Amino acid sequence: MALSDHIEELISPTIEGMGFSVVRVQFSGKERLRLQIMAERLDGEVMVVDDCADISRAVSAVLDVEDPVSQAYTLEVSSPGLDRPLVKLADFERFAGFETRIETAVLIGGRRRFRGRLIGIVDDQVRITVDGTEVTLPFTDIARAKLIMTDELLGSSEGRQES
Repeated sequence: MALSDHIEELISPTIEGMGFSVVRVQFSGKERLRLQIMAERLDGEVMVVDDCADISRAVSAVLDVEDPVSQAYTLEVSSPGLDRPLVKLADFERFAGFETRIETAVLIGGRRRFRGRLIGIVDDQVRITVDGTEVTLPFTDIARAKLIMTDELLGSSEGRQES
């Protein structure tokens, strides 16, 4: 199990108990390690700075007790924002109809980068329209995906909730 997955497993009960869900847990940096926890409110309301601060304090307490990271790191808690990453399979269904950018870990149809409108999911496959053609991508092959900031996204009630 990857360290970020282990940390997500450790902190999720605490975060969910506070009324939030974990969007992503990610490490970055080499010299200065940064642990980024991205969360959103379960009630769909807008995340505010105080929400991030509350999560940070609670997560810090859990990580201090469990001590899963052997080196020094900086903890960063944030909301996903409008051009949010799509991390879980359910995200691709939830944001169907919006423009997205997807990068795969392997070549699919001779390419790794796809930009188009999300259609949704079927089983473990993500469906997207690229240049008028429907493309199906195995979820397990997706390395990165995120929504693209558009007027449509800005005007949507889903987008307002993610700001």
